[in-house]
Amino acid sequence: MNRCKTILAAAALAAAGLAPALYGTPAQAQQKAKVFLSMSYVGNDWQAEASNMVKAMAAHPSMAGKIDLQVQVAGPNAQKQIQQINAMVQAGAKAIVVYPISPTALNHVIKNACAKNVLVFAYDAEVTEPCAHNVTIDQEEAGRVTAQWLADKLGGKGNVVLVTGVPGTSVDTQRTAAAKEVFAKYPDIKIVGEAVGMWSQAVARTELSKLLATRNWDSIDGLWMQVGCYTANSMQIEAGRKPQDLLPCAGEGSNGGRVQMLPPGTQADGAAGTYAPMGAPRVSYASPPYSGALALKLAVQALEGKQVPRHVTLPLPLVTNETIKLCDTGSWAEMKAGCNVFEPSAVKNPGWFASIFSNETPEVGLNAALASQPEP
Repeated sequence: MNRCKTILAAAALAAAGLAPALYGTPAQAQQKAKVFLSMSYVGNDWQAEASNMVKAMAAHPSMAGKIDLQVQVAGPNAQKQIQQINAMVQAGAKAIVVYPISPTALNHVIKNACAKNVLVFAYDAEVTEPCAHNVTIDQEEAGRVTAQWLADKLGGKGNVVLVTGVPGTSVDTQRTAAAKEVFAKYPDIKIVGEAVGMWSQAVARTELSKLLATRNWDSIDGLWMQVGCYTANSMQIEAGRKPQDLLPCAGEGSNGGRVQMLPPGTQADGAAGTYAPMGAPRVSYASPPYSGALALKLAVQALEGKQVPRHVTLPLPLVTNETIKLCDTGSWAEMKAGCNVFEPSAVKNPGWFASIFSNETPEVGLNAALASQPEP
């Protein structure tokens, strides 16, 4: 009879999306839960930074004694990610935190994991399997708001170039579709070029160079780029444009792009060349790189038997030339007060993403994003 009660209790927890608590009995008190980070495409700054923040969360004193985090990278290959997740389940995973290459291709393997009481938390990009948890921004809002900003900036007319993200991901699909819906409302806005940017500054440069082989900057009026505004601004300066003549760009929250948004003459330590304040006309948004760290934190809470939301929608970090604010030191209190761009001397890589603050993840801050080091 007691065994039946135990099975029923476990089934109820599984139906609620929770695994039995790992820390509830003396025998289990010192047992670390095996948790995996499953990454797909990693060839850009955002993915590296998000991975750093997950690792930092796992290393925080509040987590280090509870979990053993292992990281696997599948690349942009859904079948390989499926195989790896299957292997994680077979290896005794209690939870899997995943950046999915597709919203649907992993559903079967995720459902199988859930059936074996393995918790699955996707971050940034979504999965549609109902048993999984998702931690994201509203990607459609990101595409819609930024496209509307650009349409307004252009007065509803002009030639625009689009540089998209990693094909097949929910992030890219939802952002791009929402942006195109906005532009379609304006008959005088023409999309004169579109390229796949893979959320990479280097790829954005390559693709823009290809587009510019058949047209010049003077034939373009605005840019909508999931990643690449920093690079586009730099290329224009390299081509001889003055900072005051830079094209309006709706795009990512890279630190380099945000430094360029600061008014000319702003004192920013280490600023030089194109990594310097120039008043570039911008709206800057980002999927926060801390989303993976939050997914891990929620997964551990669920493993401990706590109720956690099935879907967490994070606030959309949105910065304009009117709201850009330089962090002097990058302290937690300073970020909490609203600074949103870091000194070039503190962040050497202009492609690094600046939207790292969240009240939900005080365990990770600047050192986490840069070097996988948690807050004290």
